[in-house]
Amino acid sequence: MAMLKNPGIKYRPFPQVDLPDRQWPSRTITKAPRWLSTDMRDGNQSLIDPMDADKKARFFDLLVKVGLKEIEVGFPSAGATEYDFIRGLVDDGRIPDDVIVQVLTQSREDLIKTSFESLAGAKQAIVHVYNAVSPLWRTVVFGMEKSEIKEIARRGATFLRDQAARFPQTDWRFEYSPETFSTAELDFSIECCEAVMEVLQPTVEKPIILNLPATVEASTANIYADQIEYFCRNLPGRDRAVISLHTHNDRGTGVAAAELGLMAGADRVEGCLFGNGERTGNCCLVTVGLNLYTQGVDPELDFSDIDEVIQTVEYCNQLPVHPRHPYGGELVFTAFSGSHQDAIKKGFAAQEKRNDELWAVPYLPIDPADLGRSYEAVIRVNSQSGKGGFAWVLEQDQGLKLPKKMQAHFSRHVQELADELGRELQAGDIWGVFRKAYRLDAPQHFQLVDYDEQRGPDGTRVFAGKIEVDGQVRTVSGRGNGLISSVVATLAEGFGVNLEVRDYSEHAMGSGTNARAAAYVECVLGDGRVVWGVGIDEDVATASVRAILSAANASR
Repeated sequence: MAMLKNPGIKYRPFPQVDLPDRQWPSRTITKAPRWLSTDMRDGNQSLIDPMDADKKARFFDLLVKVGLKEIEVGFPSAGATEYDFIRGLVDDGRIPDDVIVQVLTQSREDLIKTSFESLAGAKQAIVHVYNAVSPLWRTVVFGMEKSEIKEIARRGATFLRDQAARFPQTDWRFEYSPETFSTAELDFSIECCEAVMEVLQPTVEKPIILNLPATVEASTANIYADQIEYFCRNLPGRDRAVISLHTHNDRGTGVAAAELGLMAGADRVEGCLFGNGERTGNCCLVTVGLNLYTQGVDPELDFSDIDEVIQTVEYCNQLPVHPRHPYGGELVFTAFSGSHQDAIKKGFAAQEKRNDELWAVPYLPIDPADLGRSYEAVIRVNSQSGKGGFAWVLEQDQGLKLPKKMQAHFSRHVQELADELGRELQAGDIWGVFRKAYRLDAPQHFQLVDYDEQRGPDGTRVFAGKIEVDGQVRTVSGRGNGLISSVVATLAEGFGVNLEVRDYSEHAMGSGTNARAAAYVECVLGDGRVVWGVGIDEDVATASVRAILSAANASR
């Protein structure tokens, strides 16, 4: 068993749609479609362990909270668990007035009857009936001619009409799917839909939903879009129908097919949160919705706390959301690459200076904060990371904004630790190696005990302080044109340590009464070596003194 050298002897390319004047490529999506969640039906039937009533109730509440207004709650004729749950939603008054629930059934009279009974008493409801229409299903699965397939559709519509009349207290809506639409003849799918519409007599005010599923994704997304545009153009009574899309992900393009289908004229998208569903899954409603959001279009779905959504979905489905899943995965806003980290870090810095709210950060198509994510996990550090990565982590975790040259100096310490551990470095790892590299932990050779700064009669500054050296406190002093130069003079005169300050910077760490200051100093020793010192203190002047002593400790 192996892949064929010539797959053409076993597989055929999918045929194109003859639509030379197609319009969809020049269109854009400017408003949210109608959404239908099929998590509790299509998603549920694909699970190893289908949801029990408790999990279904939890999922239903999540879908309502997210903003879904149309929810397929099950397949009531499948068994008592499904039927009882759906009846419970109705009997317990758990369906909000602005939400319409939907059930799915095959085109059989007994199953349709059970479906209506499961929803009787609901304020409004959709009953969705389907039958497969494509050549493969006609010949291999059913052994039927086209006329027989169309008669199943017509008969199913008749059952819908008659059962709805039994329960007039409910505002019934109807949905029909020419199942396997994407691999069927387009004109035959239209014929089946026409037959259903002739029976149900939809109106502009109360249209029928015609769902056009890519039951098995067998072509590129552009061909599916051609199929949708062809159908919309040629369906009699198009204004009396809502065109719905139900794409699958067998070729990995379920989301793209849905988006192009909307451009081709469809009105509604069916799918699941994070793309659960049979085989490779359904269209992901989260991805399509947030794709719209990043184009400035309100998806009318709320994923402001996407981690809560993920937690519920994973609990109910007993399946993990992939770490790389668009928008929701644990790693989708994370950069390990050094060049990516540097670009993101610069992007955030530029974003803070903008005079408008437009989002423009490299590698991040959406602001993680919009989804309830923090910026702390955007940049993470491993052996592939550059200096921008650990600098970002230190800034987010400790409030330290390292000078660019110091980032280069510190990078070798981070790289050595990453190589040694052979794993991703956590914020605590980076902070620990920083404190070690720049001697922030006692005891050190030179340690500040106390000091005083005075101005001399000639305008110079005098540092007078107590410095502990190897456990012995010494009183020393030095003169310079500023505090830093006077400390440098003190070290030279009192301890023979010669430092030339090449660069100095400082900044506040935080704000308010509890803010601290950080100071960084680059020094050159007498032998030409370059050392860095870091000082952190509640007082900015004291932080600068500590930074000079930190550099002096590095000289040893």
